[in-house]
Amino acid sequence: MSTTGTTSVPVIELRDVCTRLGGHWIHRNLDLKVERGDLLALVGGSGAGKTTLLRQMIGLSRPTLGEVLLFGERHQAGHRAERFARLRRMGVLFQHGALFSAFSVFDNIAFPLREFGGLHEDEIRPLVLSKMALVELEPRHAGLMPAELSGGMVKRAALARSLALEPELLLLDEPTAGLDPERSAGFVRLIRQLHGELGLTVVFVTHDLDTLSALANRVAVLAEHRILAAGTLDEIHAVEHPFIQKFFRYHATVDEAPPEPDSD
Repeated sequence: MSTTGTTSVPVIELRDVCTRLGGHWIHRNLDLKVERGDLLALVGGSGAGKTTLLRQMIGLSRPTLGEVLLFGERHQAGHRAERFARLRRMGVLFQHGALFSAFSVFDNIAFPLREFGGLHEDEIRPLVLSKMALVELEPRHAGLMPAELSGGMVKRAALARSLALEPELLLLDEPTAGLDPERSAGFVRLIRQLHGELGLTVVFVTHDLDTLSALANRVAVLAEHRILAAGTLDEIHAVEHPFIQKFFRYHATVDEAPPEPDSD
C-alpha cells in the first residue's frame, strides 16, 4: 500500500537531480527534502538554478537525471486521474503574479475552480469570495482588472488563486519582489498566518534577506550545482563554507546594492 500523504513521507524530495541547460550543468547530484509544515527558503547566487529547481518541483520541467518526488510519488507516476489529484494538492504563486490580464480579479481566482473543481457557478462565487477574504481583499475588488491593481493587490489576488483548490503545498517564486518594505512585510505576515491557519507546507525562492529571516523556518542554500546546506537560519550561519559566509555577509551589508533577482 502507498504511504503517500502520511507524515513520514516528505512533501517534496529531490534525489540526485542533475540538470543540463544550454550545454552547461546547472545542478549536479542535488538532494533535498521538504518536510510537511516547512517554511523553506531556497537561496543562492544569481544563475544558480533556483527558479529552474522550483519549476521542476512544480512539474513544469524535468531534470536531465534524477528524481523529483511530490508527496512520495514521481510527477509522472500513476494514471492521469492520479497525477491530476496530486497536482491539485499544490498551489503556485509566480514572481509577478501571472494574472490573466483579460480576466477580473474574480475570474482569475475562479479559473482553477471552473477548470478543475467540477463546480457550478452558484458554488464558485462564495468560494472565490472566501479566498479573497483569506488574503484580505474585499468583495468590491472582485470586478477590478489586473491593470487596476497595485503591486500588493496583484500578489494577493494571485495568492488567492493559488489557494482556490485548497492545496497542502504552496510554492512561491520571489513572493515580495517589486513590493515596497511596508507591503513586503504585510505580505510576509499574511503568508505566515495562512501557513498556520491552513497547515500549509511552503517553499519559496527569494534573494531578499529580510523576507528570508521573517518567513523561513528552514533555509536551503543552492550553489556549486548542489544544495550546500539545509537547516535553520542559525544552523546555516554556522556553516563554515566560503560561499555561505560571503553570501549572507554581502546580503546583510546595507551599504552594498542588493543583487538583481534571478533570471534562471
